[in-house]
Amino acid sequence: MRYPEGGGLTAERRAFREGIRLKAGERFAAGEKTAVIAKDLRVSVRSVERWRRAWRESGMEALRSAGPANSPTVTDSQFAVLEDELGKGPSAHGFEDERWTLARVQTVIRRRLRVSLSVATVWRLLKLHGWSWQAPARRALERDERAVELWKKEVWPRVKASRRPMVAGSSSRTRPGSP
Repeated sequence: MRYPEGGGLTAERRAFREGIRLKAGERFAAGEKTAVIAKDLRVSVRSVERWRRAWRESGMEALRSAGPANSPTVTDSQFAVLEDELGKGPSAHGFEDERWTLARVQTVIRRRLRVSLSVATVWRLLKLHGWSWQAPARRALERDERAVELWKKEVWPRVKASRRPMVAGSSSRTRPGSP
């Protein structure tokens, strides 16, 4: 199933799922067996068991939708703080090299903003604010374009060609002619 941009269930989908749970609740009241309900409603036995437990404890109300799940959000002012922190670089946050990964950004968000986000949510947040996975727009100050071109022309062809040539052979452990 595909969810709309931003993830989560639409109101229509939530209502549909609630309807299935309520049908199951009516069948619980009629004394029907879990496996039969699961088969007829085309859901897993485990889901029906979970719904039955909730129904026993709190009745039909327990089967109603609780509404959309609230995912933690980062406000614009918090994101501005995050951008400042990211601008300091990974080493300022205790990481051993200068690579930002989603897991590292997630850690900075948790430490600095006190918000727990999944890695997928971190990616969506960064993407929403115009960040991407791409390499930095600036080139290193130390980069020597002539040395790069020389390497491409002279070294790369040798490195690329250094593979063993492909020859016909056998993938078995035995050699032809051995006992």
